[in-house]
Amino acid sequence: MKSTGIVRPVDNLGRVVLPIELRRMLDIDRDAALEVYVDNDCIVLKKYQPACIFCGSASDVQVYQGRNICGACRAAIAAMDKAADGE
Repeated sequence: MKSTGIVRPVDNLGRVVLPIELRRMLDIDRDAALEVYVDNDCIVLKKYQPACIFCGSASDVQVYQGRNICGACRAAIAAMDKAADGE
């Protein structure tokens, strides 16, 4: 893990402000969603990228009826539909 040398305090509501330099570098907008998880003794923040409910891929994801589905899984479902229809 790379250290930035930047130290930020935690306020009385438990918030930490991410420096603008980091937000610009990582393209984190004002309303961006971040994943928060723990790795050993580290708190890790990661830009949230929705993943496919079937394969976990974060590539070419679209929402269908409230669920995230990638292009490969959409194609596989379409192929199953064609096979079921006898095409």
